[in-house]
Order: sequence, then C-alpha cells, then structure tokens
Amino acid sequence: MSIKSRFQPLLEQRAKDHLYRRRPLATTAQDTAMQINGLQTINFSSNDYLGLANHPALKKILQETNDLSVGSGAAHLVTGHHLEHHLLEDELADWLGCDRALLFSTGYMANLAVQPALMQKGDWILSDKLNHASLLDGALLSAADLKRYAHNDMKALEKRLKQAQEANIQCLIVTDGVFSMDGDLAKLPEIQALTQKYGAWLLIDDAHGLGVLGQKGKGCFEHFGLTPDENTLIMGTLGKAFGTSGAFVAGSEVAIEALIQFARPYIYTTAMSPVNAKVTRSALKLVRDANVRRQQLKDNIAFFRQGATAIGLNLMPSESAIQPILLGDSEVAIAWSETLKQAGCWVSAIRPPTVPKDTARLRITLSASHTHAQIQQLLDALKAIQQKTHS
Repeated sequence: MSIKSRFQPLLEQRAKDHLYRRRPLATTAQDTAMQINGLQTINFSSNDYLGLANHPALKKILQETNDLSVGSGAAHLVTGHHLEHHLLEDELADWLGCDRALLFSTGYMANLAVQPALMQKGDWILSDKLNHASLLDGALLSAADLKRYAHNDMKALEKRLKQAQEANIQCLIVTDGVFSMDGDLAKLPEIQALTQKYGAWLLIDDAHGLGVLGQKGKGCFEHFGLTPDENTLIMGTLGKAFGTSGAFVAGSEVAIEALIQFARPYIYTTAMSPVNAKVTRSALKLVRDANVRRQQLKDNIAFFRQGATAIGLNLMPSESAIQPILLGDSEVAIAWSETLKQAGCWVSAIRPPTVPKDTARLRITLSASHTHAQIQQLLDALKAIQQKTHS
C-alpha cells in the first residue's frame, strides 16, 4: 500500500466534511492589523494578548544581541544552556514564587515532558475532558492510567480521588487554567483543595492565563488568590502574552530536577535560541509592568461581550480574552469565518476534532492593542451576517 492510497481518501473525506485545515499566509508583522492571504484585515485570531509580539522595546533588544549566537547548538545538558537561559529561568521562578523554572522550546513539548517523567505504572492521571491536545498526548505517553473527568466536574473528580485513595494509588490532576477553545477557567480553588485533601499532585497548563490574569499577570493562581504548593507544577508559554516563543515549567526544586533527569523531551532537544531567551527576559519585565495593558484588555473584553449580547450572539461563558461564538455546524462556521474575512476581520473557524462534534465555533481572541473601533467593525460585520442568516 502506498502513502497516497491510504491518505488520499481520508483527505478527500475531511474536505467533504468541512474539516480540512489550511495554513493562512501572513506577509506582515504579527499585530492587530495584518495582511493575511493577501487581505488587509484586523486580526482577531492571535494569542498575542498584551500586544507585545511586535513591541518596539523587544525589537530593540534584538539589535543588542550581537554577542549571542542565533542557535544554541546543543541540548541544555550538553553545551546549549546559555547564561541567558539560566537567568530567564531564575527570573520566571522568582516572578511566580516557585523554587525553579525549566525552559522548553514549545508548550506542546513541555506538556509531553511532565506526565511521562513524573507518573509511573499503577499511578492515575486525572485529566479534564476539555484539556489541550498536548496534555492528552502527554498522558498517553505516560505509563500511568489515564482517567478523564467531565469538564470542570468536581464531583466526578473527587469520586476518582476517593477511589484512588482507597486503593493507595498516586494521582496527578491535570487541567488547563484557561481552556483554549471555550475561554472559561478551571475551578482552581476547588481543585487545589482536592489535591491537598487526597494527597494528589497538580499540573496546570496556564498558557492562556499567564501575563493576563491576576493583578500582576501571574495567572490563574493569582487570579483566585491562591499559592501553588510543592506538589504543583505550572506550565506557561512564552508565545502568547509574552510575545516571543517557547515555554517553561515552574515548580519545586525536586520536581524540576526530576524533569531534568527523566523528561525525554527536555533531555534530547536542542535548547531554544539564546537570542529568544534574552528578548523574553525583557518581555517578562514588560509583562510584570503591564497593568495598563491588562486593564485595556479587560475593557476590550467587556466592550465586545456587551456588543455581542446586544445583537443576540450565542456567546460562551468566558471572562478571558478567548470569546467563542458557538455555531454548531462546521460548514456554517467556515461560511461565517470567510464572510468576516471579506469584511476585513480575520476570525478562525474551529471545528472537530479540535472541539467536540457539533460544537464548531468562531474563536475570537482579543488583545490589549485592539481599539474599540476595530472591535466595533467586527461587531458590525457579525450583525450583518446574523441579519442575513435570519432574513
């Protein structure tokens, strides 16, 4: 059997089901106003929540990196661990109040690393059903048994924890902090209480919370007024609110040292560019001091939700920068997305298998850099589509 004979029918079926994916081509810098696929659009599909990806201060730092190599040349455990990496890890840990932080090239890689490294055969991983694909894949790579609980269902989670406690089974609870396709938050106060009550460990993917939530942008723990304990690991990405690229895991001294020794995606991967690490150190300073930007983002979220509610859109219960509009049918989601693009608003249609069957949606993401005029343009375009649909 050839590759073509196996996959050509699958590709054709995916296209028939309106699930085919294509890569948009950007020809300008990442920003709220961009040229994508030849269209001049307002970008409502980026995770650049604080508008730092094209920030002049970060671009200026790039001009001050002549003493650094573009590539690290090797894995961290060989010769790739540069002083800039080391300093960034220390600064991230200090910021979050954790013992240590460990850098990874991507958030996906970080999530592939933690669960197989920490969990052993006979352990249980208790994972929210709406967790990001990387968390699911990390669990499947582990020798532990994966037990998925209904989204944010604390009764179901506690039932599993009770069963594990009775059988003397070690559990790791795994959850997104902000769920990337729905925009809602994990019930972190209840989850932390359950981890401590039943002696479980906790891995929280705070990719969409760090930099945005909390008075100082420290993410979901700060948002809820909580402090991570020694059995908690926080995964954070640098390609969203930070505006650069890469990721990290923060936690206790022992947990981070365990990842260095046992996490294969860390051990066998070339370290991120020292240039990126240096720029990200400056991005961290901007994030820490971004109270005005965080307030602008909150204002933009409120402005959009008020306008969307006024025109009768089916919003999901999200207080984050992720504002999905549930449409259900994949073909309808694509049609709405294409019409919005022609109206100058780039909004991605999210379809299965990224989201459950019959829950296709528009995933609108807002930035501190969006103006109310830009958001109003989006609302006007959505209103026109809705009126045409119901006429």
